[in-house]
Amino acid sequence: MDATSKPASQPYGPQRQIEIYLGGLAGRKPLLPIALDKLEQRAREVLTPEAFDYIAGGAGGEDTMRANRDAFRRWRIVPRMLRDVARRDLTVELFGRRWPAPVMLGPVGVQGIIHPEAEVAVARAAAGLNIPFALSTVSSKSIEEVAAASGDTTRWFQLYPSKDPELTASMVRRAEQAGYSAIVVTLDTTMLAWRERDLDYPFLPFLNSQGLANYMTDPVFRSRLAVTPEQNPAAAVQQWVAIYSNPSFDWEQFRAVRRQTRLPLLLKGILHPEDARLARKWAADGIIVSNHGGRQVDGAIAALDALPAVVKAVEGSIPVLFDSGIRRGADALKALALGARAVLLARPYLWGLAAGGEQGVREVALNFLADFDLTLALSGYASCREVDGSLLTPA
Repeated sequence: MDATSKPASQPYGPQRQIEIYLGGLAGRKPLLPIALDKLEQRAREVLTPEAFDYIAGGAGGEDTMRANRDAFRRWRIVPRMLRDVARRDLTVELFGRRWPAPVMLGPVGVQGIIHPEAEVAVARAAAGLNIPFALSTVSSKSIEEVAAASGDTTRWFQLYPSKDPELTASMVRRAEQAGYSAIVVTLDTTMLAWRERDLDYPFLPFLNSQGLANYMTDPVFRSRLAVTPEQNPAAAVQQWVAIYSNPSFDWEQFRAVRRQTRLPLLLKGILHPEDARLARKWAADGIIVSNHGGRQVDGAIAALDALPAVVKAVEGSIPVLFDSGIRRGADALKALALGARAVLLARPYLWGLAAGGEQGVREVALNFLADFDLTLALSGYASCREVDGSLLTPA
């Protein structure tokens, strides 16, 4: 959807509410629990223990995961009254495209351990709601397969830079050719963190060839193998281990990626304001404030606590997005008030994928949009563009 098209504003909240309540009169309950703790429990019941903990867990003692949620509780919304909020405009414009709401389904890898249709189911759900989504490098379905499932919905490709620069360039080229409209360069995963839950099993899905679809289908990666991945899967996995993460990735190597594409490049994982200033200097097109949902550095700053300083550092020159800890509409509204242009939703839609496949993702995303719409309106705002820091007060 380009910036010239004008999507009708969606009354997500009232429409979704009445749909659920009328269903109740007819004896129908929603496919999935609405309450997130119950939804997470439903996902736990259908997933293997190691798959559930891989998705639910974080680094070390998971202090950063807890900090992410606690940070939202330190801010309180101050609703305004006697404002006309009957007609609301949730749309935002980013990189020449208009989104129906400031919400994207964020990149999460290895979705094949959650549901057989994996990222294809997520792409279809996003397309059905016309909301953007981002595909991980370590997806269970390939760049091209997911693109085919998503139609003309806005989609971004999240890039893990490899030790093999030709492979990195190939991934970027494939995403561009498949119609992805931005590249999200993830900075905080140059190696995997110490994750106690996964180590206890022990379980690393990549070693079972899970989440490697983009590698196994890549011509550069395949050219590095003596025989095809189909002939010797174990050798292909060993090659992946050798080149997956790149601890040497620095600003000069980012510049090399910059030269490979005309697509907007966003840097995901920025938490320090000086890194935000460097992102401007090195021609990044956007920033995603994120601590990887608490999965990389135990004891790190909460992403929401880092957001205001990053927004201040870029001085409005590039858009700042936000992820890590988003669960409900109020969380998204608080992030917007602190300067984010949009938020990325992750774990909640994964619980929906586990419990209900494509329809589960759709219901979780639709419920989130409804919650956000109602929270925006009940706080006295008819447009996301009206939201600023005056909405909040410290708890």
